Amino acid sequence: MSAQTAVLIGSTGQTGQRLLNQLLSSPNYSQISEYGRRVTDLESISSGKEKLQQKTVDFEKLNESGLKDGKWDVVFITLGTTRKNAGSAEAFEKIDREYVLNAAREAKTDGKDQRLVYLSSAGADASSSFLYTKSKGLTEIGLASLGYKDTIIFRPAVLAGVTRPESRPFEAVGRYVTSVLSHITSSVEIKVGTLAKAMAKAGSLGSASLPTVARATHEGKEGASFTVIGNSGAIALARSES
Repeated sequence: MSAQTAVLIGSTGQTGQRLLNQLLSSPNYSQISEYGRRVTDLESISSGKEKLQQKTVDFEKLNESGLKDGKWDVVFITLGTTRKNAGSAEAFEKIDREYVLNAAREAKTDGKDQRLVYLSSAGADASSSFLYTKSKGLTEIGLASLGYKDTIIFRPAVLAGVTRPESRPFEAVGRYVTSVLSHITSSVEIKVGTLAKAMAKAGSLGSASLPTVARATHEGKEGASFTVIGNSGAIALARSES
């Protein structure tokens, strides 16, 4: 398999940071471009700096971002937020859905077979009555309709191993519970490093070459279908030798 080029949009979040390191250290990727409102401090990168290109962008002016000129083989999107951080439901949907869809649209190159890998969430459902899961579900459907050759969606459950600048007592309790349950089932929690490794592998392999342990399923409709990898499948994929 020849090495591929990739762009990562939204690399400064918990999963995005780990994914960037995975891509830079992987021989399956020859060039990595990092696009976001902020980019990674080069001093924090231990390997692969020579194949990294960085660019800060204004998501309100993506036509000036240069994304259209990249012609990447794989487009990774880990951009997202929460209602609390966004400040309102409207601002949340703008960042979590509008920015994601616009960035994916801008990164698509006409006439080139490209793969799109998006970080969604467990419970994503366009008909959900909950803002967060509904937004994720609508975003998935929107991405699948953009015309990428291959669209892969990850739906992880609770993320373990995250680092927060602020204390979140209730979240800490929840993580303790899921940590205990993770010894019984692989569907409730995933370490962010494991998730990043699985995403990098999926981007390189593509839907057609995913191993059966990934437990990939297919959703959507004709002309707008996508591959889904859940929590347990992502864990197994990261551990596989594929």
